[in-house]
Amino acid sequence: MVCGFDSSFSVPLCLCGELNDHMATRTQTFPAAAAPTSAGILLPSLSLWWREVVRFYRQRARVVGVIASPLLFWIVIGSGFGTSFRSSATAGGQHYLDFFFPGALTMIVLFTAIFTMMSVIEDRKEGFLLSVLVAPVSRSVIVLGKVLGGATLATLQGLIFLVFSPALGIHFTPASFGLTVLTIFLVAFSLTALGFIIAWPMDSTQAFHAIINLFLIPLWLLSGSLFPLAGASMWIRAVMRINPLTYGTEALRSLLFPGSASTDLSLSVNFAVLGLFTLVMFAISFVVANRRTTKPAA
Repeated sequence: MVCGFDSSFSVPLCLCGELNDHMATRTQTFPAAAAPTSAGILLPSLSLWWREVVRFYRQRARVVGVIASPLLFWIVIGSGFGTSFRSSATAGGQHYLDFFFPGALTMIVLFTAIFTMMSVIEDRKEGFLLSVLVAPVSRSVIVLGKVLGGATLATLQGLIFLVFSPALGIHFTPASFGLTVLTIFLVAFSLTALGFIIAWPMDSTQAFHAIINLFLIPLWLLSGSLFPLAGASMWIRAVMRINPLTYGTEALRSLLFPGSASTDLSLSVNFAVLGLFTLVMFAISFVVANRRTTKPAA
């Protein structure tokens, strides 16, 4: 072995050779680390789901507001209309407090599901969404975790509102209660997916509120919550039949008040349309989240 000196760094050439050999050996012994593998779907989705639940119930004002607002609507509007809706053409002579109860329940589910999805915009502003996007998980994890979390919260809020049902003479059997819970969950899941679709491309909560006032509130108003399908004018009736939320409201009404349900919308038809609407909204939310765009995610 011939030794000398490097004129640039005054390092013995024999030492340089030894260092090069050592580096080559280390390179052969320790190959480059492989790219991180995917962490799966179930565990990351459950983590996001649990985060949504904890985040919501830590904000006491939101919990109180979601329950108190529809309760106030139900009592004030129901008492105000009183007996004016008692006729054979409108819900079979049913008192308006009874008629409006499924609509108030739908309102709770709507408000909880939609406003929970504002967290998508907040997470983008806070940088949390960017950290999830760069993680070794599929974007489907974000959709599943967020939508499932919002649907769970909306379902729980709706079930809490059912504590007032005995005051209206509503008595559940195990089968009717199970179908009621399923209906509430399907409505909650579909509306949460719809809220995700609206919130995902947005970066402003003000724009989100504008969409709610322009689109989602009329969606609830024309769902048979405030007035029955049979008593509406022809063009309003056509719009209500197109509205998928109508079938969720009618399913709840037929389960809570079997004698006052619409005769031309059976429970099986309501479940079929509601299930199809849920699948379509969930599929669109996947497409929206996985769509590539040049817009920054955070």
